[in-house]
Amino acid sequence: MDKLADAIEIQGLTKRFKNPLGGPITAVDNLTLSVKSGEIFGFLGPNGAGKTTTIKILLGLLFPTEGKATVLGKSPGDIDIKNKISYLPESPYFYEHMTARELLGFYADLFRIKGAERKNRIDALLKQVGLTSAADKPLRQYSKGMLQRAGLAQALLNDPELVFLDEPTSGLDPIAHADICNMILDLKTQGKTVFVSSHQLSDIEMIGDRVAILVGGKLAMVGEVKELLATDQIEVTASDVSDEVGENIKPVADEFELHAGKMTAFVKGTDSLNKVIETLVKSGASILTVNPRRRTLEKLFVDTVRGGR
Repeated sequence: MDKLADAIEIQGLTKRFKNPLGGPITAVDNLTLSVKSGEIFGFLGPNGAGKTTTIKILLGLLFPTEGKATVLGKSPGDIDIKNKISYLPESPYFYEHMTARELLGFYADLFRIKGAERKNRIDALLKQVGLTSAADKPLRQYSKGMLQRAGLAQALLNDPELVFLDEPTSGLDPIAHADICNMILDLKTQGKTVFVSSHQLSDIEMIGDRVAILVGGKLAMVGEVKELLATDQIEVTASDVSDEVGENIKPVADEFELHAGKMTAFVKGTDSLNKVIETLVKSGASILTVNPRRRTLEKLFVDTVRGGR
């Protein structure tokens, strides 16, 4: 596949389900977006937004009612594509009597990976996900974080170009959480495309290149994380600010807070910023920071879902 091509292209995708109690239910409504090759793409939305339905269509498990989608340049149902993609569901089910090594061996057989390549790939993946020392323990003895590591190893066994991850860090302890995020970043350095559906918005903010937010089956927003979170406000913090000085600054600021001499103000524009700085300097207050304000992905998400953006 051309590395410059989009890994996923979705055009006018709609999926309706029959409803025995009334009219059809529209799970995905005229969705159009693309995922660039080699990026980490966050696919966000509240429960019932259509994320899982979209993923199932991209995996070839469901057919759209209208519109089309291509994965690595071909139809999701194309047999050749199955060898180039992988999927890790939120709660993968494994045979608990198996060890991680046996699990990977089982899936290696399904992918017809044989001989020395089979052993080398399994050993490398166990090392990559940090399970070498536990590779021969039955999966029933694994914690959730260890099972997630085993699942990620299984998802990478076929050396996919495109990886779908559904809630990969949900319910993990902080160490396992951080490790999985680092593994996802490592996949990007290997040139893989990672499509992540998650409610862990801080994770996507940290590792994601672009995000899309679905609301009611419709695309509400899509773009680069850094651009979506940027604002035109400047945050100014200072100490030793008197109430009198605060009263002079307050009318200039969009948001203002003063407590025990410590001030935080958010302003827009060079003129307002200069006035705040000048007022603080003349008063003898100590300016602590002057930084561009950056929204969190959580706030952007909530505002978008509630229609408050």
